Amino acid sequence: MSSHTVEPSLPPTSGKPESSLGSAELTQTHRSPGPPGPRLPRLPRRLAELVDAHALALLRATVGIVFVGFGVLKLFPSASPAEQLAVDAATKMTLGLVPETVLLLSLATLETAIGIGLIAGRRLLRPALVAFFLHMGGVFSTLFLLPDAMWQPHSPAPTMEGQYVVKNVVLVAVCLVVAAHEWSRGYRSRRPDGAG
Repeated sequence: MSSHTVEPSLPPTSGKPESSLGSAELTQTHRSPGPPGPRLPRLPRRLAELVDAHALALLRATVGIVFVGFGVLKLFPSASPAEQLAVDAATKMTLGLVPETVLLLSLATLETAIGIGLIAGRRLLRPALVAFFLHMGGVFSTLFLLPDAMWQPHSPAPTMEGQYVVKNVVLVAVCLVVAAHEWSRGYRSRRPDGAG
């Protein structure tokens, strides 16, 4: 007489067969629970949220403050270390037809106005951005208009004055971000569906 044993089959753990489980459910059942991610203390987290919420205004204001500061300095004779450099470049651009005092006063007024427009924003922001990029074109042209002052002899390295000009790439990058946001905001508001 032969005897055989039937092994009991275990019921599935859920109401669904395993093959019908979704990939997300499978991942969750087979993933070992790990420790939660690092959580910032409350104050740094609130500060990070605040900076994130006002990042563009912060960028605008900081560049605006720099421009107002440098512009106002040019109103006082010999107060700005870049005064002579700016005058020399502007004199070359205007072919020497404009007196130096007028050039310096014009630069001071332009930079101060750009700074105020960036800080104030709203209707002043777009004209300030246009003026900023035009002004930066003039600033970077000094690298070619005044090569002896901008570059060290027999070296591609910039002089101290050249470094003063080259560092403006940071301000250009900031204002590109601000301008892109402003342009996209205007585009979204003009779309008939109002979608962004």
